[in-house]
Amino acid sequence: MSAITGILNYDTSDTHRSDAEALMQALQKYPADQVQTWFDENTFFGCLAQWVTPESTLEILPYYDSERRLSITADAIIDNRTELFNLLQLEHKRRKSMTDSELILLAYHKWGEDTPKYLVGDFAFMIWDQRHEKLFGARDFSGTRTLYFYRDPYRFAFCTVIKPLLTLPYIDKGLNEQWIAEFLAIPITTDAVDITSTVYKRIEQVPPSHTITVMNGKVAFRRYCTIETGEKLRLSSDGEYEEAFREVFQEAIHSRIRTHRTVGAQLSGGLDSGSVVSFAAKALQAQNKQLHTFSYVPVEDFDDWTPKSRVANERPFIRSTVQYVGNIADHYLDLQGKSPLSEVDDWLDTYEMPFKFFENAYWIKGIYESARQHGVGMLLNGQRGNWTISWGPCLDYMAVLLKKMNWHRFYNELKLHSNVVGVRRSKLLPVIARKAFPFVQHLSVNHEDPFPQLINPEFARKMNVFEKLQQHNIDVSGTYRSNAYEIRKRQFEKLYFWNINGTFGTKMSLRYSLWERDPTNDLRVIKFCLSVPEDQFVKNGVGRSLIRRSMKNHLPDEVRMNVKTRGVQGADGIHRMKPSWDLFMEELQRVSTDEEIAPFINTSLVKEVVAKFQSGPESSHIFGDDFKIAMRSLIFYRFIKKYT
Repeated sequence: MSAITGILNYDTSDTHRSDAEALMQALQKYPADQVQTWFDENTFFGCLAQWVTPESTLEILPYYDSERRLSITADAIIDNRTELFNLLQLEHKRRKSMTDSELILLAYHKWGEDTPKYLVGDFAFMIWDQRHEKLFGARDFSGTRTLYFYRDPYRFAFCTVIKPLLTLPYIDKGLNEQWIAEFLAIPITTDAVDITSTVYKRIEQVPPSHTITVMNGKVAFRRYCTIETGEKLRLSSDGEYEEAFREVFQEAIHSRIRTHRTVGAQLSGGLDSGSVVSFAAKALQAQNKQLHTFSYVPVEDFDDWTPKSRVANERPFIRSTVQYVGNIADHYLDLQGKSPLSEVDDWLDTYEMPFKFFENAYWIKGIYESARQHGVGMLLNGQRGNWTISWGPCLDYMAVLLKKMNWHRFYNELKLHSNVVGVRRSKLLPVIARKAFPFVQHLSVNHEDPFPQLINPEFARKMNVFEKLQQHNIDVSGTYRSNAYEIRKRQFEKLYFWNINGTFGTKMSLRYSLWERDPTNDLRVIKFCLSVPEDQFVKNGVGRSLIRRSMKNHLPDEVRMNVKTRGVQGADGIHRMKPSWDLFMEELQRVSTDEEIAPFINTSLVKEVVAKFQSGPESSHIFGDDFKIAMRSLIFYRFIKKYT
């Protein structure tokens, strides 16, 4: 795990040492096991390394291969090492000590710009090819690691994080108004649909699933990975699908616990993180190591306002998993004194841009802090699980059956599902019908109010932002409800969905010197899950069926077969803010009258929200639109005041 940086000058034979020093100096805010630089005429590479895997302790980065005249600086963990060893026909005696960066370099020597197609793992790297005077790099398929850059007619500079680039004297720190317009106009947590842009006008980023080539002063991108639903896997029994799933999932788990340090995992009371923890704990037991789990729980005096179908305090389910699986040291974090408001400045400093995930930010940070205190090097999670291992939307599946007029199977699934969830068929049918036939007017009336527009209407018109978002199928009203299959398809097609997790994952990992890893986002797991027939994911009226069946004897039935409730993190967010509510309201008042941000945001809307909240905080408003508007405007306000 590394923070990498570098400069390629086009018009001089001497790389400016002062610029290189400025980049490396700015990276010193992060803990490091090793700091190295490399210079070659007009090229500079740097690396601040944090050793996480056993092989990384032997790694020298940047690394120069004099035989092949290739240099590399890399932020990478490669998971399919054995496969690559075999493809590259490497001697067995070299394999154990070979570092991931050397492996990438050898792969580049063999496959050139097609190299990323052969790599499975989390990575961002840059290679200087002396023979061809070419700079080549790539970012992994889901953008798990970030890679920012600056370009002008004279030079190209890159870095894992943004702020070091802003220390260079020739980089204008002006804001990117198009990015800001998209950030303010998009209702969901996506930052922007332009996948190369950032909040700074002159700082760009390599998109997920893309390579970058810099040659003769020109910069070119190429998409090397497109995830599509291909030919369906055909096995002879349910048991074979379950066994095949466990095999590919176990491989992903083993890849992600490769560390000489402690392994940790985020654990909720659900299927995704529970499945990750179950397999990881057993795999670690074989290594005589124990898994540490970290779980957010509400503060003790929180009065749970959530409906019966939601669980704000998942501690009972978590403990059930811990006790059933074994080999776990469990940690429960109520993070007393922390709230969505208390952590804003810290997150702005770490994330380097405005952000929207304030509901989760304080407990995500708390888990990282606790994990570091316990010496964790790898922190597992199951964030992508809803779209991969625990896929299986019951109602949407039945809507497909209804639309195809597969009456026998539809009736059977409806009857069984009604029994499983304890809801009458007469109540389920209208919901299924709306999903099957959304175009029928009398069935598709949407009673939800549209998401309030935080963006200043004049600014929106100036940037033509609504038209652009419409071209990318972004619903700016926030009321559109596509079917689950379309949403899942877009999750893997549209790269702008991937950027947030990679951005905060990379920057939090550097700050706390630990690597966040998601086995449910493993490329092999994704491809497997997309190949499984839909009737394996919904069966006998039970959604998420494949993971439930596959985890028999791996998770307690209380968790594995729970179909009536789901956990919800952060429900006590406003409750936590009560001691600082007056200060919160005072700052929102300033936001609503500030002339510097008025050109960007709809200050009239902020004033309306302030008026609604004058009567005091209501815990149930935490996930409401008004609170979203309040927090997003405050976060944007603080960013503008602090960084411009």
